[in-house]
Amino acid sequence: MKKLQLFCLGIAVILVSCKETLPPFPEVGEPYAITQGPQDHLLANYFGINAWSPDGRYVCVLGVDFTGRLAEQTDTATVALVDLEDNNKYIPIGSTTCWNFQEAAMFHWLPWEDGLCAFNDCRYGKFVTVIMNWKTGAERIVSRPISAVDPSGEWAVSLNYARLRVCRPDYGYAGGGQDPRLDDVWPEDDGLWLINLKTGEERLLLSVAAAKDLMPEITSEDGLAYFCHTIISPDASKVFFLARTVQDFKAQLAERGYVYKWDTVSMTIRTDGTDLRRCFQDGWKGSHFNWNGDSETLVVTARWNGNQTWAHVVFKVGEEDAVRHLAPGIMDWDGHCIFSPNGKFISSEGYWNKDGNRSWVLLRLEDEAMISLGSFFVPDEYKEQYSRCDLHARWRPDGSQLGFNSVHEGSRQVYLRDVKW
Repeated sequence: MKKLQLFCLGIAVILVSCKETLPPFPEVGEPYAITQGPQDHLLANYFGINAWSPDGRYVCVLGVDFTGRLAEQTDTATVALVDLEDNNKYIPIGSTTCWNFQEAAMFHWLPWEDGLCAFNDCRYGKFVTVIMNWKTGAERIVSRPISAVDPSGEWAVSLNYARLRVCRPDYGYAGGGQDPRLDDVWPEDDGLWLINLKTGEERLLLSVAAAKDLMPEITSEDGLAYFCHTIISPDASKVFFLARTVQDFKAQLAERGYVYKWDTVSMTIRTDGTDLRRCFQDGWKGSHFNWNGDSETLVVTARWNGNQTWAHVVFKVGEEDAVRHLAPGIMDWDGHCIFSPNGKFISSEGYWNKDGNRSWVLLRLEDEAMISLGSFFVPDEYKEQYSRCDLHARWRPDGSQLGFNSVHEGSRQVYLRDVKW
């Protein structure tokens, strides 16, 4: 009996010890708005991208005057900051006509100078990056628009936003700021561009043509291939991106005025132009994604095993055969997935359900336990395809807050949630 008691005690100690080694879930506070009407507002960049200034005092936002349609080249958005230390004071710092409701103006903070930031705009008839010191008003222009910037603020990736406007209108820019190259199915001199934001140096990192053998085949006579959705690893050594091919391109345009069917592959490439890799086998596609802090691990929503079920998967570059399917049957949906700054949790929020509510969850990677971060209602006027309001959450770099866009209180505004670890 004594041996049995000691054995049971040992098992209990092991179970308690295992439980204590699991990272505890943080306390996530209730949302509170930091912007208000009469304008609608959204965070000034895409999901997962830092919105806080290096000192944590300011959050970048866009102010817009309409919803229910695509932004056109005549629609100007206000580029602004919210001062979290001065009663959420709204500080306009500029304007832009290169923006959309999904990725805003791709605003990035550049930490190598106090007050320095970058965002896309159309200047002199061209899509460009504006590098601005909002405190001094000084600015200079980089000749291509940014799609992603590394955490140091030095390196950026650019792509063809005019081509994207035709293939994914809700992610491209209107107007003639770039040549969409619609008569060139596989451009050899366009694709992913790597830019040094300090010097303005640029080079073609990967042409669309150079990725042809790894992309879905085009069998129609009027297809088109393009790149989109980029993110640079924290150490600036790699880029994740989506590569897509369109069948019957002109027929789709004639039918609806935009592309609505495409095939996708997820890819990575090193920023020295080597080691172009497919992340998954045929049919897995890819939708949303985020790098972990180790610059090796990615979380991606993909078609698990090439079937019709979206899933959250985690893998390391170079170890793509060891894909981990997160919480099967529970996390099998397409969400905006982002690692917490400590790399131990994944926040993900998806699209509205039949009742018009968006769900948001926080998953612990170690044991795939999960907590709900709430449900957010979407009024019908914010469900239009090109002006919809996704939550598009992102962490403050120190993990102390989550920021997101929402319409659950009747208008599109920017919200924060305080996080205690």
